Amino acid sequence: MTIFGWNLETAIVIGSILTAVIVSLWIMRTSWRRYGMLFGLASLVAMFLCGVFVYFGFYLFPNAIRPQFPIFHVLAVIFSFPSLVLLSVRYSPTDWKWKVPFYWAVVHLGISFEILLSNKTDILMYSKYWDTWDSYTWWWLYLLFFEWVGGKIVPIEARKPIAADLFQYGRPVWIAVHFILISTIFLAGMYVGMKLK
Repeated sequence: MTIFGWNLETAIVIGSILTAVIVSLWIMRTSWRRYGMLFGLASLVAMFLCGVFVYFGFYLFPNAIRPQFPIFHVLAVIFSFPSLVLLSVRYSPTDWKWKVPFYWAVVHLGISFEILLSNKTDILMYSKYWDTWDSYTWWWLYLLFFEWVGGKIVPIEARKPIAADLFQYGRPVWIAVHFILISTIFLAGMYVGMKLK
């Protein structure tokens, strides 16, 4: 079975691309030049890192039409990761004590999606040299690097940081962050426990 056809994998990959394009265009409309530059840089870095990881056999796309050049997967990487960068830079809080829980939630959502892809579909497969911790680390490095780059490219007036008071106990962002962290940690722990049995 290949990724090109009417199946779950095709729907996920194409859905990811379309969602990322819509999100990216929606954010870029606030400052085409600055967010466009950030998107371009994030795409190049995402494509480079993915290419390096695939080249060294850390993971692969087993269900691609041409595993050596999986075009749909490449498009998903080129659009999905940069769209997440744009969302994160646009809405990340101004104070680092709130940026950390914000990015913690973003990374947990991203790595949870990646784990589902690697374990429940034929889109992504880890090799014996790669595991969830490696992906988790690279999610943090990638997003925090572009938080820094985004701070240099996108001025504060073109951003819409989440207000710090929304992170306070019992407020909506506090509830959302805790729900994401607790549910993903619990589900990941439960999943790992079931795999070890």
